[in-house]
Amino acid sequence: MSNYLMTVNGKKYEAVDCLNNITMADSFLLNKIGTGHGEAKLYVGNEGERLENFFGSLEHIEINGFVLKSDFEKFLHDAEDEYKNPQQDYNKKDKFPEIFEKLSKDVNELDSKPLFFEIHRVGVEPPRVYVNSSSKFYNFIRKLGLPNISYLSILKLKDLSTGKFVFYFKLFIDYKPDIVKYESPFVKSVVEEIKNSNASEKVKERLIQARIGQGEYREKLIEECSFCPFTLVNDERLLIASHIKPWAKSNDTEKTDPKNGFLFTPTYDKLFDGGFISFESDKSLMVSPWISPMNQKRLGIYEGKKIEKLPLDDKREAYLVYHRKNIFKS
Repeated sequence: MSNYLMTVNGKKYEAVDCLNNITMADSFLLNKIGTGHGEAKLYVGNEGERLENFFGSLEHIEINGFVLKSDFEKFLHDAEDEYKNPQQDYNKKDKFPEIFEKLSKDVNELDSKPLFFEIHRVGVEPPRVYVNSSSKFYNFIRKLGLPNISYLSILKLKDLSTGKFVFYFKLFIDYKPDIVKYESPFVKSVVEEIKNSNASEKVKERLIQARIGQGEYREKLIEECSFCPFTLVNDERLLIASHIKPWAKSNDTEKTDPKNGFLFTPTYDKLFDGGFISFESDKSLMVSPWISPMNQKRLGIYEGKKIEKLPLDDKREAYLVYHRKNIFKS
């Protein structure tokens, strides 16, 4: 069992910890809903053992961080619907499509190499811990992020040659209301859209039931594999029908195709749906570095672990290609 390794500027690093789901307040972002002028400082948590272990001394946080152009491109791709058809009441809502085009152009002009910047703690009265940077690369996070539906994670990497640490900042978007208390335009209107469509009543019912993880779609999944391949739990009340290619990205056939799904117990459904795990074509587990090594150990998941009971065939593999490329948090 080995920890996640990555190469940055020719140096090999080991992922040793992760600070996940840092909320980016409306005041921090430039795409605002509120009326504040905005502040560049980012709240990362309260003083305590967790942050002390992650950053080192909290009294004088001075760290080297970096972002990647490819991550910004991925974020804009994932956020394109909200930029072009904004659902929240942004201050410049009418200009959002124009803002999206400008941001896409600016990101395209960035260097493809890791973009390094320095981060330091700013003087806010404890126990709250804020960090800041004057770098334009750090400022890109503020430019791209969207209140309520985007968040930041930081991966702590150890230089295997020197033992020094560097911190990898990555921006994510997540429309799931249970995480960010926000419903995308699709989620809010999907049932109504299906009801108002020209499909037959039978097809409408099948689509609605598949959307909420019930009906024929779930029944066929249970027929193929009546248990979670991780836990072997076979109590149907504890199993969730999880789409491989997300519902919002699927056509009507894919939405109700049982081959576009797995049955998992809630923890593993959450991991798969959130892109924290995926699978290779040989049933080997892929584990995102955005789960700390300690939590990987607690969950009993590690890179390359064979999930022998995974019901994988050619049709599911075709859906997994999409999941690995577009959903998995690499």
